[in-house]
Formats: sequence, C-alpha cells, structure tokens
Amino acid sequence: MKVVLQRVSSATVSVCGEVIDQIAHGWLVFLGIGNEQDSQYVERMAEKIVNLRAFNDEFGKMNLSLMDVKGEVLIVSQFTLYADCKKGRRPSFQMAARPEVAIPIYEGVIQAIQKCGVSARTGRFGADMSVQLINDGPVTIVLSENDL
Repeated sequence: MKVVLQRVSSATVSVCGEVIDQIAHGWLVFLGIGNEQDSQYVERMAEKIVNLRAFNDEFGKMNLSLMDVKGEVLIVSQFTLYADCKKGRRPSFQMAARPEVAIPIYEGVIQAIQKCGVSARTGRFGADMSVQLINDGPVTIVLSENDL
C-alpha cells in the first residue's frame, strides 16, 4: 500500500464534470494498492492517517493530528502510485493490484478511518476522476507499509 497525503484547505473530486464528493480542511489521500497486498496493514494505515501530527498548532508548528483539528479525509484510488518507470518511456502498472484485490482493501481503509470517528469521503474506484485541491502549506507526505 502506498499513500500520498496532501494537507488541504479544501478538495473536490468529480467524474464526468459532476462533483461526487468534497471536503473542507483535512487530508486528500491518494491510495495505491499493490498486487501482493493483503488487508494486514489497513487498520494501521488508517490510524497513521488520522493520528499523524502534521497540522499546525497555535504557534504554527506541525503538532496536531487530523483528529485534533476535526478535519476530514477525501480518499481517491490511485493505481498509478505503483508505476514502474525503469524500462523505456512508458510506465508499467503490473505492480498495481487488480480491482478484485484492491477494492476490498480500499473500502477497508475507508471503514477503518470512519471507525476512528473521522469523516471519510471518496472518489469513485476505477473512474477517470478530476481532483481539485487547495494545498495547505504545502504539506505532502508519502507513506507505505514501511512507515507503520
């Protein structure tokens, strides 16, 4: 599992020009799932996302978590996080999980975040989506199983 977190003031995801979900202050989460993935890291990744202290406190220091600031999460599936660009000029996505493997893990992360008491909005798995965001900071953090 690979995750790219972007701290945002707002984010919106659209499909075919129609807004399907949006958040105010919180994390825009791009979630990629590898083809050898299982659900063992779902709970720990969700806990890392909601408890990572990367939001500013009253002194401007990144010292608060998503829980502390009562932020939201917008989770967008992103198989391209598993792009392999070692050969040639065209990325290979063979390391990305097929939908039958990825969907249950994607949904598991969403449910685990919600179980922590955080509002988790979503894109549409497998759709061609347009994502708009206002990056706050900017703050961008990359996580994988090695960070858990």
